[in-house]
Amino acid sequence: MSVIHRYITVSFLKYFSLVLIMVVGIYLAVDFIGKIDNFIESGRPPGSAVLYFLFKIPLIISQITPLAVLLSVLIIFGLMNKNNEIIALKTGGVSSFYLLVPVAVLGVLFSSFLFVFSETVVPITAARASFIEDHEGNDSRAVSLRKKNIWIRHNGRIVHIQHYHPAEDVLYGITIYGFDSEFNLIRRIDAVSAAYDQGGWVLYDCAEQILGGDKEQSRDKEAEIIVSRHHAELREPGLDLKPEDFRKLARDAEETSFTELWQYIERTRAEGYDATKYRVDLHAKVAFPVVCLVMSLMGGCLALKGKTGEGMAASFAYGIVTAFVYWSVYSFCLSLGYGEVLPAWLSAWTANILFGFAAMFLLLGLG
Repeated sequence: MSVIHRYITVSFLKYFSLVLIMVVGIYLAVDFIGKIDNFIESGRPPGSAVLYFLFKIPLIISQITPLAVLLSVLIIFGLMNKNNEIIALKTGGVSSFYLLVPVAVLGVLFSSFLFVFSETVVPITAARASFIEDHEGNDSRAVSLRKKNIWIRHNGRIVHIQHYHPAEDVLYGITIYGFDSEFNLIRRIDAVSAAYDQGGWVLYDCAEQILGGDKEQSRDKEAEIIVSRHHAELREPGLDLKPEDFRKLARDAEETSFTELWQYIERTRAEGYDATKYRVDLHAKVAFPVVCLVMSLMGGCLALKGKTGEGMAASFAYGIVTAFVYWSVYSFCLSLGYGEVLPAWLSAWTANILFGFAAMFLLLGLG
């Protein structure tokens, strides 16, 4: 490694560490202000809140690593530009492409690191943070929930839901068991699906059974069916969870690895349910880490095209604007994928493709 490349690499790692620590600290401070009231009101011990924020750190790191890469590159070349080091190197015969070599290599390394980190560490810590936030409060409901095989116990009822579709807020394969004060089964409802309407859940194509018989025997075997009815639609107050409760408690993509999400998609498709949202998330798991490479090249090209004398202020401005535009395009394209306007793979990769072409255009303009 040449002296110039070693200088750029060491400077990059130094500024990357500083930016990462700074942004993680700001993120945690904002998250702390927004969440601490919920922990206090729920009566949870201080240690629970501390663990929650500690478990959130890997997820935060995975989300802001591309921004830290971008800002680090902009700071390095911005300071070199301010100190006229870029002019001096070019005068000595060093090309812009030569200066970008270590930046590109670091971009590839950080993309690889981010993918591995997001597959190994983040799913474990993110799931633990979600568990602390959702399950360690004083909520009287007992809920075991992801996106399928959901169990809810509340107000003398046990509800089983085979599948929850978060994109449409629709429940599939619902079974509701009603019990009396002695926990004897007295009612059962089986429905094909359910949708949230006007403050409650409406069950579709459901069979209702009123059960009875000997109370002692009903604990050991199925009780006698007294009344059986079929309903095309039935509003059921026993499902008192709102759609946002299901979305909040459902397992997000960052809590699963690539393999787990792929297996879940295959099971969902085999059972006849729509897996579009999950396929978009699957492609995003590969596409998002690549942004480290894209941002490193974008940052290097923007900084090398800057005017002589521009310093850190201009570098930060370029970085914030670039990151904002990228994140807006990325989020918008994912939304198009969720809505099936774009194919799943294209919605996840569009932002990288557009910014990759922009980086190539800037790179050709350096000469």
